[in-house]
Amino acid sequence: MSTAETTFARPARWDVPFSEMMSQRDVERLLGVEPFRSIDASRFPKSLPLNGILKNDARIVEFQSGDLVIREGDYGSSAFMLLHGTLHVALESLAAATTARAPQPRKSWLRAIAQVFASQQVPEIRERPVAVGLDDDLGLRGEGELAHVFLQDVPRVLDGNRTAKLEPGEFFGELAALARSPRTASVFAETTAVVLEIRWQGLRDIMRRAPAVQQHIDHLYRTNSLRVHLRETPLLADLPAAALDEVAAATEFASYGSFDWNIDFAKSEAMSPLEQIAREPLIAEEGSVVESLRLVRSGFVRMSRKFGAGHRTLAYLGKGQVLGAGELLVDVDEHPIRHEHSLRAVGHVDLLEIPIEVVRSAVLPHLSDARRTELQAASTRAMPEVNLDRLVADDEQAAPTPLVDFMVDQRLVNGTQAMVIDLDRCTRCDDCVRACATTHDGNPRFVREGPRFGRYQFASACMHCTDPVCMIGCPTGAIHRDIETGTVRINDSTCVGCATCANSCPYTNIQMVEVRDQLGHLVVDSMQELPIVKATKCDLCSDGLGGPACVRACSHDALVRLDMADLNQVAKWMNR
Repeated sequence: MSTAETTFARPARWDVPFSEMMSQRDVERLLGVEPFRSIDASRFPKSLPLNGILKNDARIVEFQSGDLVIREGDYGSSAFMLLHGTLHVALESLAAATTARAPQPRKSWLRAIAQVFASQQVPEIRERPVAVGLDDDLGLRGEGELAHVFLQDVPRVLDGNRTAKLEPGEFFGELAALARSPRTASVFAETTAVVLEIRWQGLRDIMRRAPAVQQHIDHLYRTNSLRVHLRETPLLADLPAAALDEVAAATEFASYGSFDWNIDFAKSEAMSPLEQIAREPLIAEEGSVVESLRLVRSGFVRMSRKFGAGHRTLAYLGKGQVLGAGELLVDVDEHPIRHEHSLRAVGHVDLLEIPIEVVRSAVLPHLSDARRTELQAASTRAMPEVNLDRLVADDEQAAPTPLVDFMVDQRLVNGTQAMVIDLDRCTRCDDCVRACATTHDGNPRFVREGPRFGRYQFASACMHCTDPVCMIGCPTGAIHRDIETGTVRINDSTCVGCATCANSCPYTNIQMVEVRDQLGHLVVDSMQELPIVKATKCDLCSDGLGGPACVRACSHDALVRLDMADLNQVAKWMNR
């Protein structure tokens, strides 16, 4: 027998397995059930074996009757497969499942005025800080990342709602995990159920080498979501049904960049703009042949053009925008059509790619002149003119980086409510910080620090991001997006203090704080004898009157909350 050893470098993500409890025996049992039993393990490389994926990227979770496996509106980065037991998927919104996200009641005028005169000497006081519960419809069991929200009365929920029963071997939650989009339905356990949870990286690697799994998930997306996404794109909005079917049948899916971009972001901050651009995955290079029309399904794309020895960013494109439309619309008959710009993934990008032949045969013939003109004008989101001379705050930045480069490099393009401060107008009076603290019972929810571009500072306050990576992995759904306003909120009563959201935020805009009772005493967990902590951040004063207190308190018009996707608004404010 040979005594030689074979070594290989395993994926870095396996340095921290999804679950330390996953045993080799568990893996062997999984390999004996469908669909894993039918997967050809020889198609996987030695550095990424199928049993290794199941061992390190999956975990087996047991749910009790009533437990919500996934909840409508939550963000998650893993998919699930039922092993045994009974699960139901709600075919309509469960009122009980969304109770914890009920609209936050606004403060009365009397309470708002009383806050101004109240003097809170002790930080982070909670009236009932120990209570981590919900209401008569929902309960909470477990701790930390293993906490589960559960329905109190399963028979009543089954009687009052339309549901579909899931069978053992069925996948669910995979589309939201792969696209990093909100869960579209709630799934709960009728009886004790055992579920395989697999993080998206493992599912992706299985899909690449298991055609049956890939086809199954592609079929689900094409059946349930693709036509909706295509119809939402202005370029395809007016297509007849037959033409849309032709486009849908030919559409391919592509992903670029790292799904966990927030982890790598801190490392890239120390790089120069040229180094940052060089490390971004290239989608299409300037001068290359246009082979397909690309629709941004999620994420951001940097559009740049060669400038000297490097590149100059001209625009960035986000969800719903089209890559390559400008070239196609300008000269339909030119062969070959070439990209006028380079396109790179900023973080992680999901694209829908339509072959150029299908665009010519099924799309262009149905475009009206008005729609064609509109699309040509909107094919790029160019940065409006900004007077850079006015952005110089000191001698150290005599030649400031173009604003759009700065916004992309700092990932500020992700913000829908970024806090921007004009340092020339700011007198450092701290009225904004005091107003924030007054509104939140003596506890400020932002720090007047952050990256600067010339005379403008982007403060460390929650930006209520387009891609809210902070929501991924929250075990109770305490951090969530308000469906009506888009505000990212934290439900204090259901926050278990696991710090998943704070660790995920690439901008360090979420703080974990120790809470106290009315006497100012630290509240300690009776089981672990450790202080109870809660996640806190800017909530845009969603329970107050008149909008964010920080903006209203600034008498010098030096502070504003801006949607960084609205570049005209950004340029207008900076060019005042």
